[in-house]
Amino acid sequence: MRNYIFILACFVMISACQKTEKKQSAPATLTETTVGLAIKAIIKKNRTGSDTVMAEKGIRHAASLWRNTDGTPEEFVQFCADNLIADPSKKEITFNRYSEYFESLYGHFNKLTLDMQENVQLQKGELLPIDPLFAGYNPGAHLINDLYDNKIAFNVALNFPYYTTEEKNQLGTSWSPTEWGYARLGDVFSSRVPSELVMQSSKVAAETDAYIADYNIYMGHLLNKDNKKLFPENMVLLSHWNLRDEIKANYANKEVGYEKQGLIYQVMQRIVDQSIPKAVINSGKADWNPITNEVMVAGAKTESPAETDGRYQQILNTFHVYQAIDKYSPTMPTAIDRAFSVAMQVPQPEVEKLFTEFLGSPQIMEVAAIIKKRLGRDLAPWDIWYDGFKARSSINEEMLNSITEKKYPNAKALEADLGNLLLKLGFTKEKAVFIASRVSVDPARGSGHAWGAQMKAEKAHLRTRIPATGMNYKGYNIAVHEFGHNVEQTISLNDVPNYMINGVPNTAFTEALAFVFQERDLFLLNMKDTNPEKETLKTLDIFWSLYEIMGVSMVDMKMWQWLYAHPNSTAVELRDAVLQISKDTWNAYYAPVFGMKDQTILGVYSHMVNTPHVPSKLCFRTPDSFPVGGTFQDPSICA
Repeated sequence: MRNYIFILACFVMISACQKTEKKQSAPATLTETTVGLAIKAIIKKNRTGSDTVMAEKGIRHAASLWRNTDGTPEEFVQFCADNLIADPSKKEITFNRYSEYFESLYGHFNKLTLDMQENVQLQKGELLPIDPLFAGYNPGAHLINDLYDNKIAFNVALNFPYYTTEEKNQLGTSWSPTEWGYARLGDVFSSRVPSELVMQSSKVAAETDAYIADYNIYMGHLLNKDNKKLFPENMVLLSHWNLRDEIKANYANKEVGYEKQGLIYQVMQRIVDQSIPKAVINSGKADWNPITNEVMVAGAKTESPAETDGRYQQILNTFHVYQAIDKYSPTMPTAIDRAFSVAMQVPQPEVEKLFTEFLGSPQIMEVAAIIKKRLGRDLAPWDIWYDGFKARSSINEEMLNSITEKKYPNAKALEADLGNLLLKLGFTKEKAVFIASRVSVDPARGSGHAWGAQMKAEKAHLRTRIPATGMNYKGYNIAVHEFGHNVEQTISLNDVPNYMINGVPNTAFTEALAFVFQERDLFLLNMKDTNPEKETLKTLDIFWSLYEIMGVSMVDMKMWQWLYAHPNSTAVELRDAVLQISKDTWNAYYAPVFGMKDQTILGVYSHMVNTPHVPSKLCFRTPDSFPVGGTFQDPSICA
């Protein structure tokens, strides 16, 4: 998931660069008079067959991107007269040619980015000091800059102008696939961002990715209130995903499950407030009692400084580079606007309103009462991740581990089985063979992600964490989810009318399919759920999952609103703000349900650090909670 968003950011956000800050910031010299002269020149040259309304839209868009370094007003007028394509058939031929070029450019730059990040993201031995440097390098940073310099960008802007989300929503209902392709081509040149900022954005993204990928907790070195160890010596969990999943796994443990969940919750709180000792992050050299926060080496207490603000400095680094980009995006002047109105194609206020309505629904108390009864105790804060509505929640995870470890000892074993998984899910043999042949499985350092191809000649990549003992159930469950992303990526690249409309318009679509896959993980292991209430339980599970992730999303959105209101804040100030935002959100929507106030758990999500606004996108992903889910459960997709 992480790199699905990263690729979109890299290759859509670079929708325009310039060589130097000085050159880019030079004011546009084109006046309304110049625009009028260009329109007249077009009309004069193309007396028949010219769409005047479309021509004017293209001229105005090209003019908005033109800088004094691109040429004089007279040269702009002449450029428009020489390059406007009035003939519809020639325009379509030109569009198809552009599609070929951009597929090659995006596809090869995507491959280069994969190669540059391979040593950081995959289990390929020791990380060398040079590896993060190459991971932070964006080979395509100057691409769009070059296309402005040689006037290709202006040719596109003139003939395939940019449409806002509102315009697409209004006009797009009657567009053909080709017309949608024209609009998507226009999206490529919607702003001009300096290439230095594009490169800096890639560098910061790689750094935050590496920070999260190495945020492991050595569970075998955790101590409970009695300084006893509860977890296996070799268990290493990545924050927050694996920690959360371990909480879920322990609902089936009737002996010490509750205590283990509480201990993990203490770890999470230490991560959020940054009181976690540095010595216990990604290290098993010391034992740690997260309740008292004492660190022990060879049985003796030792001093270890807290992380203090490292987590929030990563967020600040991302904010600062996004903030620098803001002034080059006049139509979407904040990262919040670009994340919602552009990437999600839903304005942020609408999303917040929807979430607020759901979080205040009376049904939440009813579902909470069901969970409380099933648990036989009062709700604890970590029960936002209650997993008891799923079939697997009643199955001992050690048994599941033994199955998956034997079945998938390494990445190659999983890759060899992808076709069989698709056949079980109802895909035809022809489709299953094709999709499986387009996906490569790689051993990941982090929790795993799906990285799609950007050209038909390349494969999508499924990255998954596989220990030396084989793939455990947690890793398998995540891998099945990520494989769902890969299937979407492969279909939406290869089975579309033209290249420019490849992909999906909103991550709700890819998340919906990924969760359709993930909820069938036991079925793929030939384990059937015969519970007659499974559909009812599934609805309750989806409802409770939305309740959880919407709270996280509210914290994420309000954090970014706070950042824009306090652009000069320090990492410590941001930390304190997030803690307060987390408490306020909890008190508003969760305290009445859980019976306790001031919990900070909603701020633990790693997405908040390395993929901003992803929690909000995840809220739209649940297969049965949004209309898109029904589409993906249509069997025709498997044909």
